[in-house]
Amino acid sequence: MKIYTKTGDQGQTSLFGGKRVDKHDIQIEAYGTVDELNSAIGLLISKVEDTSLEDTLKAVQSILFDIGSHLASDGTATSFLPEIKAELSIQLEEDIDRMNTELPKLTSFILPGGNERIATCHLARTICRRAERRVVALGQAVDLNPSLLIYLNRLSDHLFVAARYLAMLDGIDEVKWNAK
Repeated sequence: MKIYTKTGDQGQTSLFGGKRVDKHDIQIEAYGTVDELNSAIGLLISKVEDTSLEDTLKAVQSILFDIGSHLASDGTATSFLPEIKAELSIQLEEDIDRMNTELPKLTSFILPGGNERIATCHLARTICRRAERRVVALGQAVDLNPSLLIYLNRLSDHLFVAARYLAMLDGIDEVKWNAK
């Protein structure tokens, strides 16, 4: 199978279902940002040694691919799309709660950083927030399953707590924001 098709050489691409749109279309921005987030999580996984967190992040990658397929659909082939259930967000909440039981109480804003893997986790979190914004914008133009947005919102919370959890595992003090 050839990787290049040359069908996008004029600045358009096809959605799942066949509809052609400009590459700067909000729909492309939405699923492209989810794809970028998935890549950032792949980078994060390469830096994580905690088996439980690694397993969760690997599952997240598959779910993000499922979400991307929904975002890339033109609405004509919905029977082929994987189901995105509300329970997926509950699983993230449970993992957030598990990590939080080991963390000190949050008393101030935290600056991203500490070491490379903590910073990578924060980078994934901010990409997740951008993906969420793109999906909100898309949702104003087309009907979307509300579970997609809820999942992305919960995932950004999860990544924030995961960054704190990694700092704890690494014995690194969190960098607290001090307003000037």
